[in-house]
Amino acid sequence: MQIQETKLKGCFIIEPTKYGDSRGYFFESFNERTFNALTGTTMHFVQDNQSYSKRGVLRGLHAQVGEHAQAKLVRVLEGAVIDVAVDVRSGSETYGQYVAVELSAENNKQLFVPRGFLHGFVVLSEVATFFYKCDNFYNKDSECSVHPLDKDLAVDWQVPVEELLLSDKDKEALSFQEFQNVAISSSIKHS
Repeated sequence: MQIQETKLKGCFIIEPTKYGDSRGYFFESFNERTFNALTGTTMHFVQDNQSYSKRGVLRGLHAQVGEHAQAKLVRVLEGAVIDVAVDVRSGSETYGQYVAVELSAENNKQLFVPRGFLHGFVVLSEVATFFYKCDNFYNKDSECSVHPLDKDLAVDWQVPVEELLLSDKDKEALSFQEFQNVAISSSIKHS
């Protein structure tokens, strides 16, 4: 397994070691001991989620905050996406910056998104099955969303805007400026 820290402290790109032959392939997608040793974390995941989406679907930018904040380990089982993590940890040197990584069933890359980050993805392939592990349970009351096309964040989703498909919830999400002004953002601490 290879792990590379991104420009955002605590946010890692993970590439599992893949073993293959004429019969197919095998790789260990997650091992808690190895993951924690290589990242310097003490991560314990409690919930797995999966979504299926068609080309152009953009889901995000989402987070849970406060005591219900979640770290996520994300990967793609079918297709390809651009996966985005935005640092919104107060006091972080990279506050408001993002990383974008192509995750696909072909490259088997994963992205570890720590607590205190907004997260989203857009589907590049005809369809994509997206899978992620969370270190905290879902809590509707602690959800927050920032509009994925916010001009201040200026995320390059690598898909023409007219081809993007957003939920009503994401279309009505806060601007990054509004997000910064609400009290909830003060509960996202830099770790």
